[in-house]
Amino acid sequence: MTPTVVFDTYWRFASERLAMFYRRYSEPVGPWTSDPILRSYRFTNVFRAADRVSQYLIAEVQAREDRLQTPDELFFRTMLFKIFNRIDTWESLEDRFGPLEWRRLDLVKIDQALEELRLRGRKIYSAAYIMPSPALGHARKHSNHLALLKHMMEDRIPERVRQAPSLRSVYELILRYPGLGPFLGFQYAIDLNYSVILDFEESEFAIAGPGALDGISKCFTDTKGLTAEEVIYWVTDQQDTEFKRLGLEFPGLFGRKLQPIDCQNLSCEISKYARVAHPDIRGIANRTRIKQCYRRNARPIPKPTFPERWGIHADEGIAVGTTQQVEALEPSLF
Repeated sequence: MTPTVVFDTYWRFASERLAMFYRRYSEPVGPWTSDPILRSYRFTNVFRAADRVSQYLIAEVQAREDRLQTPDELFFRTMLFKIFNRIDTWESLEDRFGPLEWRRLDLVKIDQALEELRLRGRKIYSAAYIMPSPALGHARKHSNHLALLKHMMEDRIPERVRQAPSLRSVYELILRYPGLGPFLGFQYAIDLNYSVILDFEESEFAIAGPGALDGISKCFTDTKGLTAEEVIYWVTDQQDTEFKRLGLEFPGLFGRKLQPIDCQNLSCEISKYARVAHPDIRGIANRTRIKQCYRRNARPIPKPTFPERWGIHADEGIAVGTTQQVEALEPSLF
């Protein structure tokens, strides 16, 4: 393949963004980087599972008391949270109704509560994904999504997901339902795989979203006929070589290496970063601005939590990557 200068920036971005993740634990006030682009705009964590919303999903939505650990409840809670993908929407519902459980919840009341939030000017959906509305006969988008979730539960999809032989088969089950295209289906399969009802390797397969396609087009002028997913796998396999070539530190997520889902996300993030760092390389989307500016979140950062089967012990490794001081960084990294 024929790389551009953005391909080197991809790895530099990954190294510095991960260092920022670790620095926040040792220096909560900041600043965590001297790179002006990273300080000005919002970018997700290098590892998808370390992002604030994924952390909330793992620690607060999925890891609850025993009665919420059945396949039905874990599927229902995961999908209800991820459809809206907003922590404050979830907490507003739990504050009103208590633990959100399929076996006792009235979706009509949930619908009414969401409508009340919307009428008060509250955003109930995250802007992270484009969420098309399934056409299920309701006037409001959120009503159609609740109807979709009810349909999935009545189809007994949680049990079929639990019995699925592979992560791809989980994805294919989700993809059968209206309004859930390939990219969303893949993201939801990864989310469900954080829970105890599944135990698949994240590396099993990947689906490139629109942002990743644009990022790949900026990193390479020629991919020699490889599909976007094949490029993601190639990039994943190259990580040790590329970090070494560029002299970059990359301790991983407490030792865990980048997975295809992470490299897919990095491709999306470099698509945004390059709009400012490399404005002359336009990509297939031809976008020129980064929409989301960085705003400090007032919520404290809890100790990170990951699926137990990953074997990550954050208490033992929280200092990894925090030794390099921001003052020692070059004024402009890229």
